[in-house]
Amino acid sequence: MRHQAIIAAVRKQGYASHEELARHFDVAVQTIRRDIRILDAAGDVVRHHGGASAPSSVENIAYSQRQIHTRREKEAIGASAARAVPDGASLFINIGTTTEAFARALSGHRGLQVITNNLHVASLLAGGADCRVVVTGGTVRMRDGGILGPDSLEMLARYRADYGVIGISGIDGDGTLLDYDQEEIRASELIRANSRKVFLLADHTKFGRRPLVRAGSIVGVDVFFTDRRPPEPICDLLAEHGVELVIADMNVRKRT
Repeated sequence: MRHQAIIAAVRKQGYASHEELARHFDVAVQTIRRDIRILDAAGDVVRHHGGASAPSSVENIAYSQRQIHTRREKEAIGASAARAVPDGASLFINIGTTTEAFARALSGHRGLQVITNNLHVASLLAGGADCRVVVTGGTVRMRDGGILGPDSLEMLARYRADYGVIGISGIDGDGTLLDYDQEEIRASELIRANSRKVFLLADHTKFGRRPLVRAGSIVGVDVFFTDRRPPEPICDLLAEHGVELVIADMNVRKRT
């Protein structure tokens, strides 16, 4: 409970010192330092000497941190979305650690064709005899395996798939989808435009993040997979626009 309150305080102020937080929560400074180390490792705040700041709105946290941040939730979301995909389907899968969890959950499927601009997704799926993988051309972003640039966009525009499976870095209170990289957003837009059905995969922490660049609206997808019930205004928005909400079962991770 204190961790969530620390996150809220840091994000409201932008920066808070250890001493200030210790006074506010009536605990020892050493306790706050330990809390901040845990929250920094999870990507919820950024640790500094003497305090903590809110995550940047212009730069995403490191890929290695995103891999471990809410890993269990991402696995559950990925498994839930994978169960909604039938054998023999064609899919776009974009960049992100949640979409990578989805790719891992596809291991039991047969006859899939996947188009992706994510090297990690390609690596996860390419070894299966029942999955044909098409990797876009373009420039590899080494920090996270994303493939971007004009060549990647051109290839994405050539295909039309049954499902487009996308992740996002943040969701604002009015349902606006937010991300950090304009090229990545353009790839996601092409995937949505060329998919018969769009799945958005995002865990609950995306509602607390505020990246800088607009990437469309949550009402522009067909199904939203998450791990907790979203804030009520978002639920109302989804219902109003006919977007299906699927809250993943945290106790089920594999296809049955």
